[in-house]
Amino acid sequence: MLSQALAQFDPRLPLAVALSGGADSTALLLACARRWPGQVVAVHVHHGLQAAADLFERHCVALCAELDVPLIVRRIDARHGPGESPEEVARTLRYRELDAAVRADDGTVAYPSVALAQHADDQVETMLLALSRGAGLPGLAAMPPERERDGVTYHRPLLAVPGGELRDWLASQGVAHVEDPSNRDEILTRNRIRARLLPALEAAFPQFRQTFARSARHAARAQQLLEAMAQQDMDLVAEPGGLSIAGLRAMPGERQANVLRHWLRSRHGVAASEVQLRELQRQIAACSTRGHRIDIRVSAGFMRRRGGLLCWYNDRPDPT
Repeated sequence: MLSQALAQFDPRLPLAVALSGGADSTALLLACARRWPGQVVAVHVHHGLQAAADLFERHCVALCAELDVPLIVRRIDARHGPGESPEEVARTLRYRELDAAVRADDGTVAYPSVALAQHADDQVETMLLALSRGAGLPGLAAMPPERERDGVTYHRPLLAVPGGELRDWLASQGVAHVEDPSNRDEILTRNRIRARLLPALEAAFPQFRQTFARSARHAARAQQLLEAMAQQDMDLVAEPGGLSIAGLRAMPGERQANVLRHWLRSRHGVAASEVQLRELQRQIAACSTRGHRIDIRVSAGFMRRRGGLLCWYNDRPDPT
């Protein structure tokens, strides 16, 4: 699977590889450096969260020197605040630093492609986490094989490759890697899934990685269709400042919910919870008279009626 996955990987060069120092990213960097000598740079993000972080950086420096690959090191303080997910904070900051590392000082793109080392086991873990949270299609679609952001394409060429195969190949090449001690901490849900659920799935459904990946692709395609429909519907009801309430009321319930989710995400970068969306739709249905008010919290802001429009505000607006 590894050789096939790498043969199908065709990024725009030059290429940046996100390098943590673990087995997965070390294997990816080794394979890419051999295939495109002189066209690859490694980017290591030092999170500053544990004593072993300095060891990770030293390993990356030594590995890149051995492979004759330039290394960019970015240092962050990824400590999370009260109520924040430590994994989510670290992930957000890591992607921010990756994006900064592949751009020149003037903001232009120096490396148009970034390779990330998530593999088939990571994809299964992501789907199981989404299921545990009651996620919809975007969550069940898990991690996309690639995505473009501001001129940079992020690739995940190893999503079809089991983690064990990567480790076996790396060992066969005689290349060392470091083990992140936090990966054994089962306080983290993803680690519990890796330690307890994946072995059980392996025993019960030996092909679970392939079947989960197929389900993720089905969910991604279905989500793309929903987004295309939502954009068509939004073109019909969107007006400067908001959405036409009359236009929304004329839509069937599921299409109305679909366009509301799409509008909130694409125009305002927020997502409504299931309860918030249900209440919003109830109020839209009741909005049959000019004097009917809408004023409810959605995500971190508020939805409010302004004349014939439904509008979203970062904070509660002046009722006048």
